[in-house]
Amino acid sequence: MIRTNDHKQMHLFDPWDFLSPKRRKMLDESWAGLFQQEILRSLPVNLVKPFFSKTMGRPTKELYTMLGAMLLQQTHNLTDEETVAQLSFNIQWHYALNLTDESDASKYLSLKTLWNFRQIMTENELDVALFNATTDKLAKVFQVNTDNQRLDSVHIKSNMRRLGRISIFSTSINKFLVNLKRKHPKHFAIVNADVIGKYISEKALSCFSLVKPSESSKTLTEVSRNLYDLIEQFKDCPNIKSMYSYKLLERVLYEQCNLKEDPLGGQKVGLKIPKEIPSDSLQNPSDPDATYSGHKGQGYQAQVTETFTKTEDEDEKAKTLNLITNIEVEPASASDADAFIPNMKSIIDRGLGPKEMQADSLYGSDKNHQAFLSDGVDLVAPTMGTTAKGKFSLSDFSLSDDGQIIECPQGQAPELKKRKEGRLIQGFHLDICMNCPHLETCPVKPGKKYAYYRYSAKSARIANRRRYEQTDEFKLRYRWRAGVEATMSELDRRTGFKNLRYRGMKAIRFAATMKAVGINIVRATAARKAISYA
Repeated sequence: MIRTNDHKQMHLFDPWDFLSPKRRKMLDESWAGLFQQEILRSLPVNLVKPFFSKTMGRPTKELYTMLGAMLLQQTHNLTDEETVAQLSFNIQWHYALNLTDESDASKYLSLKTLWNFRQIMTENELDVALFNATTDKLAKVFQVNTDNQRLDSVHIKSNMRRLGRISIFSTSINKFLVNLKRKHPKHFAIVNADVIGKYISEKALSCFSLVKPSESSKTLTEVSRNLYDLIEQFKDCPNIKSMYSYKLLERVLYEQCNLKEDPLGGQKVGLKIPKEIPSDSLQNPSDPDATYSGHKGQGYQAQVTETFTKTEDEDEKAKTLNLITNIEVEPASASDADAFIPNMKSIIDRGLGPKEMQADSLYGSDKNHQAFLSDGVDLVAPTMGTTAKGKFSLSDFSLSDDGQIIECPQGQAPELKKRKEGRLIQGFHLDICMNCPHLETCPVKPGKKYAYYRYSAKSARIANRRRYEQTDEFKLRYRWRAGVEATMSELDRRTGFKNLRYRGMKAIRFAATMKAVGINIVRATAARKAISYA
């Protein structure tokens, strides 16, 4: 049965009057006071209720308490055992969650209940709903100005071991054999005894970590062949093909190997060179969702968006809440360039859209720059790539806002201007261009009547952006983007954001999202204190 307390109802007698005035003031000014007054009633309890019966079964743990405990666990980076202890004995937690009685029903939580509740939240993305509800509430309470925001990504490592190629093969085979022995013992009995001896036990499996570099190529060939033979042996068994561990074998074979016809019959298994292995390949069978980034390594990444205020006044900074408005967790192999549009849509749909979004050059594609201009959003991000040295480029020409050339680097204006199907054609005086000392380094090409320069509207937009990026105005404006790095550091220092004790996309998303909520609460507490002391 569902059990919830009405935290909007006032107490006839103050249940916290046993606290001395100074300790009560400390609680009110801490994160616990802010949580009780502003966050607790905003927790999306109604989204949790459908997963429990209103009339059947034992009463649930109080749902506000459970959601709050989930959030506080990630905020303080606690283990499950530490979370149970904090809920049982920490007066700050009791004050934040408004737990006024001393019963076990209110202040005790079993590990099983904690696991079950986290499973419900993780599988149904209730962490995202909680993030949106609390963020929207804080934005309203603190009247956060969302006009200026900045975006960046941060790498996340899950609780998995880093494996080499040999270990990926051997661990995948071990996982399959263990599951085969448990679920289909008759089929396990027909597996080659040598293969079972090499891979089934942990002691035998550890030998693969002792392979000498000079023998790694030979060992890789051997383990890849063993993996292929297992796939072939059971490819006609529907019950085994449906096993998750069998599908992992197929995935490793597809990502790591090339199959060729053997002249002597059958298939010949060849290993792909490292450059041919995709970045979204399996990194560890224990965490199949983790992928690889050539820049940051194995794991996941989170796209983090936050507000900021352009002020040098330290007192004003302290009173301003820089709010994390959105967080999206994705594989490490995902490109930052593709993350901008989904992030912006999420923020705009919740009414927190900015007028200016700052990001680094990976987000600064022309597609991203144009995507939300109609919504009044200006993306401030440097353009990717460089221009050829020793040659003129379009950015060396003076351009109008609509992409037409005003004059060339030598001060000559075009005599012909045309626009055709998204392309622009500019014609310069032929004789002047032919006698120009920079003709060889200029992109203008002689024609019958004019010296022509043909380029796309996209190229013109990028050229205008490149010219603007060289100005002091842009540099002064763009300097605020670097502040997002402090947010990434704060996330890691306070909540352990970059090294999580979970595996799998859903669990990583849950932990990262809840930790972002925790940082918002910590920041809001500091801003409220600065305002009250002003």
